[in-house]
Amino acid sequence: MTPAELADVVLSAAHAVFSERGLDRSALPETTAVERPRNPDHGDYASTLALQLSKKVGVPPRELAAGLAEQLGRAPGIKSVEIAGPGFLNIRLDAAAAGQLARVIVAAGAGYGGSDRLAGEKINLEFVSANPTGPVHIGGVRWAAVGDALSRLLRATGADVGTEYYFNDAGSQIDRFARSLLAAAKGEPAPEDGYGGAYIAEIAEAVRGIRPDVLELSDDAAQETFRVEGVALMFAEIKSSLAAFGVEFDTYFNEKDLHDRGELDLALNRLREQGHLYESEGATWLRTTDFGDDKDRVLRKSNGEWTYFAADCAYYLDKRERGFERVVIMLGADHHGYIGRMKAMAACFGDDPERNLEILIGQLVNLVRDGAPVRMSKRAGTVVTLEDLVDAIGVDASRYALARYSSDSPIDIDVELWTRATRDNPVYYVQYVAARTAGVARNAAEVGLTRGAADDFQPELLSHDKENELLKALAEFPAVVATAAELREPHRVARYLEESVAASYHRFYDNCRVLPQGDEEVTDLHRARLWLNDATRTVIANGLRLLGVSAPERM
Repeated sequence: MTPAELADVVLSAAHAVFSERGLDRSALPETTAVERPRNPDHGDYASTLALQLSKKVGVPPRELAAGLAEQLGRAPGIKSVEIAGPGFLNIRLDAAAAGQLARVIVAAGAGYGGSDRLAGEKINLEFVSANPTGPVHIGGVRWAAVGDALSRLLRATGADVGTEYYFNDAGSQIDRFARSLLAAAKGEPAPEDGYGGAYIAEIAEAVRGIRPDVLELSDDAAQETFRVEGVALMFAEIKSSLAAFGVEFDTYFNEKDLHDRGELDLALNRLREQGHLYESEGATWLRTTDFGDDKDRVLRKSNGEWTYFAADCAYYLDKRERGFERVVIMLGADHHGYIGRMKAMAACFGDDPERNLEILIGQLVNLVRDGAPVRMSKRAGTVVTLEDLVDAIGVDASRYALARYSSDSPIDIDVELWTRATRDNPVYYVQYVAARTAGVARNAAEVGLTRGAADDFQPELLSHDKENELLKALAEFPAVVATAAELREPHRVARYLEESVAASYHRFYDNCRVLPQGDEEVTDLHRARLWLNDATRTVIANGLRLLGVSAPERM
């Protein structure tokens, strides 16, 4: 019996009690939930439904809990129900009902943990979005890992998700990039405001390979050539490095397209229709202070030039016009000031900024080696890049380390810790369970132990305390996935895999032999435990896949 199934049983019992006592059934919720008590001595699951309903129907909570307990005691699969405190229900399942979960998980396979919790939501998720002036730095890598994991979580819970990378191949940053390439090609120092690092020389040389005559052109023509070709090469490298990291986007959106398609004028007209524009000193302003911003924002300067914020407005409107009900944008720690103006902008369009727009801010990441932060990249010069991180600890450890912590907390990634093949390395600790469960399955096959037909499975044999503990841990997975998706917190999945599943499996493995020893005959207990072993492998693999991390069969 899964927690969701048990919750349905509790709600059915409440309906029966209300009917028997003539209570107002409209007070009953459409759904309810059960939770694992912190103290396992209090039972397998707990319900607060009696406490929630007592005031609504004028019945003391313990009296209502007594009626629910009596009704639940008749339900198949429930061993006992106790009333605690002011009206908590502590529920114990019989071994057969608890053990059935192993079969449910194995049968569901890759689908276990998914739900339709966010079905019907169409979400645009934008992350990384670095301009193509250099390799992805470690801050962007954090959003690559977290953003990709979040997209997987949202899809697993039924949302229609479009992932998006927003970039600009024009503007002052790109001009500095082009000037830096031209200087490198001429063998000159980088401009004072330019970009350094070996990658600049590499790209400049690649551009010369494409256009051998580039240095024979005028400086303006040569700079334009380096801009066009250099941006294309840099962006191709960014895409390639992200793909190698397991991150690809549904849409790569160029800010230039907003200008070329007239979308800034469209946004301006829409905002004017909403009554939030005004003219002052020859410039066009958006009155964002009406919606909590600290100052109004210029959209078009007095010289006719568009501001960056005007492009932000047009891009937001473009996403909404494409049918995305919710726009989620992941930004770096230095963009905290954007939240107020972006929320106000959404309100100026007539949207609900709390419903239609979410802005997530990620904090800083440091790569630490020998106790000291790594500050420089061998290739990029001034920043630590995606490649530096992967070279130091690998893709799996990088993705896991970046997704393991709440994104609003700064983190240090210790190279020594994340490359250690010991249990204090979190990714090793979890992946070791993936490999161990696969190894148990291989060894079982070698001695002729198979799970057998599903109808022959005897879940009631899984009665050991450590078996029950592991089953309860596995049962939590769908709720963990749903909560992580709704709260935009992939780290909840990582912590669950470590603290609930991996920890419980190790205790199960140490106390409950899955394989027969010596000449011992294969029994139904061995088969039942193999079901539980394989269910654990399923949950570990599914959880790691949501984080973009592999579940190895051998280590």
